[in-house]
Amino acid sequence: MIYMDYNATAPVHPEVLEALLPFYRESFGNPSSIHWAGRRVKAAVEEARDKVASFLRCAPVEVVFTSSGTEADNMAIKGVASAHCGKGNHIITTCVEHPAVLNTCRYLERKGYDVTWLEVGHDGLLDPASLEECITDRTILISTMLANNEIGTIFPIREIGEIAARHRIYFHCDAVQAAGKIPIDCREMNVSLLAVSGHKLGAPQGIGVLVVRQGVKAHPLIHGGAQERNRRAGTENVAGIVALGKACELAQASLSSESARLRELRDRLENGILSSLPDVRINGDREKRLPNTANISFTGVEADSLLVNLDLAGIAVSSGAACSSGTLRTSHVLSAMGVEHALAKGSVRFSLGRENSAADVDYLLRELPEIVRRLRK
Repeated sequence: MIYMDYNATAPVHPEVLEALLPFYRESFGNPSSIHWAGRRVKAAVEEARDKVASFLRCAPVEVVFTSSGTEADNMAIKGVASAHCGKGNHIITTCVEHPAVLNTCRYLERKGYDVTWLEVGHDGLLDPASLEECITDRTILISTMLANNEIGTIFPIREIGEIAARHRIYFHCDAVQAAGKIPIDCREMNVSLLAVSGHKLGAPQGIGVLVVRQGVKAHPLIHGGAQERNRRAGTENVAGIVALGKACELAQASLSSESARLRELRDRLENGILSSLPDVRINGDREKRLPNTANISFTGVEADSLLVNLDLAGIAVSSGAACSSGTLRTSHVLSAMGVEHALAKGSVRFSLGRENSAADVDYLLRELPEIVRRLRK
């Protein structure tokens, strides 16, 4: 059974699992309690906060733990919009964002906010100059991803951050797909808010982070107790927080070597497919992208059929198109890039990770060509 869908989620790292288990056993206290049981877990939460801050290059006081990357994105966008509605109602984002950002901005549009949706080029890249041209005196937030979850394209975040800083506009970055694959430095990137999800890093599902830089004014999304310095109410997910801290520590230690290894495996996969099958297209820029991600369109094949046949061969990958209520919808990312409908419907994302090997890639390359040929017939 070969798993090549790491951009969807990653398996929990064995060392992360060992780190979190005590917090489902003997270390059970509420971190808000002042007695020994609470103090023990409070110390663990703060240690994890330090590890996350070191990984993301920010101050520990700027780290806010959430339930997911989606919550972090909502907290950033809605929080800034609510806190600064008196100054303006204009938000700038892109057409290729994750639904956590797209649908949050669409929600604000329905509430009367003005949203500018930036286009990308045929290679999936964003032109910072086009972004700056959209800024008005009513602009209160820029929200762009660091790396695209479908095609892996990396946006020019430092340039966008400089533009936002120059115009004194808050800048939110969805870094969920990038964390653990490329370096992240909140200070150098000039971000105001940055979202990360634990389950992409080898932590369990159900834990995320929003970095809120000091001085940023944003209303909380969830009201209640005073947890997370009054930014996010609710008893903390201690085991998840500890797990995320450990996952960040492990990712930081192996980032350079693992990125190089995954890039080599991805190139092996792409070159093997291109050499064995005609009428195949790699979507997105070939250089400015995540080292583990390959989005490939197969002419004359529908992705859902290809996914089923690969699954029967024990290979788990995902599609560039999403099924909803029985209707196949073309990927909004590929559509924004101008990929024709028929080609977009035959798009598959291969995303590699820690447990993948050259043997996995070679097995895929043995199975895939014959499946594609059969489906084309």
